[in-house]
Amino acid sequence: MTVIDIPGSKSVTARALFLAAGADGTTTLLRPLRSDDTEGFAEGLKSLGYAVEQEADRWRVQGRPAGPAADDADVYCRDGATTARFLPTLVAAAASGTYRFDASAQMRRRPLAPLTRALTALGADLRHGGAEGHHPLTVRAAGIEGGDLTLDAGESSQYLTALLMLGPLTAKGLRIEVTELVSAPYVEITLAMMRDFGVEVLREGNTFTVPPGGYRATAYAVEPDASTASYFFAAAALTGREVTVPGLGIGALQGDLRFVDVLRDMGAEVSVGADATTVRSTGRLRGITVNMRDISDTMPTLAAIAPYADGPVIIEDVANTRVKECDRLEACAENLRAMGITVHTGPDWIEIHPGTPKPTEIATHGDHRIVMSFAVAGLRTPGLTYDDPGCVRKTFPRFHEVFADFAHDLEGR
Repeated sequence: MTVIDIPGSKSVTARALFLAAGADGTTTLLRPLRSDDTEGFAEGLKSLGYAVEQEADRWRVQGRPAGPAADDADVYCRDGATTARFLPTLVAAAASGTYRFDASAQMRRRPLAPLTRALTALGADLRHGGAEGHHPLTVRAAGIEGGDLTLDAGESSQYLTALLMLGPLTAKGLRIEVTELVSAPYVEITLAMMRDFGVEVLREGNTFTVPPGGYRATAYAVEPDASTASYFFAAAALTGREVTVPGLGIGALQGDLRFVDVLRDMGAEVSVGADATTVRSTGRLRGITVNMRDISDTMPTLAAIAPYADGPVIIEDVANTRVKECDRLEACAENLRAMGITVHTGPDWIEIHPGTPKPTEIATHGDHRIVMSFAVAGLRTPGLTYDDPGCVRKTFPRFHEVFADFAHDLEGR
């Protein structure tokens, strides 16, 4: 059995930084993820005047419930969707100030419109510097009273998360009615973390009532990233081995841990314990049809190992993967076809047939998840290369080194 130590969750780290910034007191984050996205978020907070101290395995954030110390700031969000969506929402609640946000070309292409429309409906003064509903964006803060909102979060659950976390920083709180929701488990992460920072959100179906009153600083341990763990779980199922990831167990916040249920349906043995999860290969991968709407970040992981199954793999209800760092559905199809695999696609589905993949250069489209997913396929198809291997810095800067050691360990067993 191979035990692999997975870095902290990007999703949890980003939320914790927002909640810590809005809290009364100093929050200590234990084992936060250090990556381009999270470093960019912390840098953004510093640009806004928040005190952030970063050590190797802990970060301290001095909260400011009243808003940023700076009343005028420029923030560069890099490639980070959470940074680009959460920080403008955070500053919108400030009593005053002018804050300019911009992002990479990749992030400028990704949509903001449902979130910016909601903030505008709450009275925020937002100005787009280019295309409507995209970065660059200027926020002229004058406080937010709160009130009722109707939100379409069918494109990204991050819109809902940003507004939920904003609620306690408004004067009267928020009541949000959601008409469409994708990646619902990420919302559950948000609700659980807000609870840990002292705020209880009332949920009745798809209506969320968020009280005012701010957050309470705390010491918060960041659990390992379940999306990142999916590559190592998939590797075990693909190579006839066994892998255990500590820190992800029955009480894990992240819905992407449900990827192991997909592997179980394909024939792997799965054990989810109190504080660890183990995947053990049975020597077979079955073809399946699976809805991955709520765990769509792991769709590329499944797509990359699908050709090695004994029947077609059909992944459904993943339209939102087309508006991630790249069109992930099409990127998976493109690369699998280059490997000689028969693939069919539709607006929100992909069908992958069994085959004997051949080595090729993977077109990454600058997307970390494409690289890491096809690294798993590389365990069975040596010779795969990448046109941009370095884009893994977004969430796992040491991925290639760690995965090479992991692969060597698997071979030794």
